[in-house]
Amino acid sequence: MEELVRYADSLFDISLSARQIEALRVYEQELLEWNERMNLTAIRDVPGIRIKHFLDSFSCVLAWRDNPPASLIDIGTGAGFPGIPLKILYPSMRLTLVDSVGKKVDFCRHVVQKLGLEKVEALQARAEELGQNPRYREKYDCAVARAVAQMNILAEYLLPLVRVGGIMLAQKGDSGPSETHSAEGAIHLLGGNVRKLIPVELPGVVEDRFLVVVDKVGATPPGYPRRVGVPAKSPLEVKKVV
Repeated sequence: MEELVRYADSLFDISLSARQIEALRVYEQELLEWNERMNLTAIRDVPGIRIKHFLDSFSCVLAWRDNPPASLIDIGTGAGFPGIPLKILYPSMRLTLVDSVGKKVDFCRHVVQKLGLEKVEALQARAEELGQNPRYREKYDCAVARAVAQMNILAEYLLPLVRVGGIMLAQKGDSGPSETHSAEGAIHLLGGNVRKLIPVELPGVVEDRFLVVVDKVGATPPGYPRRVGVPAKSPLEVKKVV
C-alpha cells in the first residue's frame, strides 16, 4: 500500500490516513475473494486494482479539488468504482451506487457493510428509471460514470440526476475529446455545458485518459431520460451549439 499512498499524494494531492488505508486494504481483499467466485471485474491482480481501480477513482478529485460534492450518484458502478473509494476519501458524502447487475450490487452492499460506511445506498436499477423518479431526479451535486457509454448516451443517463449548479463527471479514455465534441449539442439540450477536459495520468498506463466535467446550467426537459433502452438504441444527435 505504500506505493498507492505515494501516488495518491503525488498525482492527486491526497493524503491517506491510516483508517483510509485500512479500508482500502479490506476492500481490495474482498474484491479478490469475490472475484474467485464470480466475475465482478476483469482486473484481478493487486497492482491492477490499486492503479486501475483505486487511483483511477481518486482521479475524480481533479474535478473539484477542495470543494467535493456533498452528494454523488455513481451510474454503472460495477464493483463500486469510483463511488466507494471516493466515499472512503469523503466519509460525510451521501452516495448512491447504481448497477443493473444484481451480483455487483450485492458485492457493493457487502463492502459498504464490511467497511461500516454510512449514508450509502446501492440499487439494482437503470439510470433511465432513476432519472424519471422524483426521489432521484436532479437531486445530486455530482453524477459520475466510467466506461459506461458514449458521451451523448451518457449525458442522457447522468444529467437528469444532477441538480442545477452541480456537475456531470465522465471518466473517459482516448476517445474522450472527440466524443465530447460530438455530444455538445445533446449535452446542451439536457441542461449541461462542457466546462473542461482534464488529462489524467496513471502510473504504467500508456493510454490517454480524461475527466470530462460538465456543468448543469439548466433543468433537464421532462421528456429526458427516455424510457429504458432508448438512449442506447437511438442516441441523441443534436447539432453542436455554436
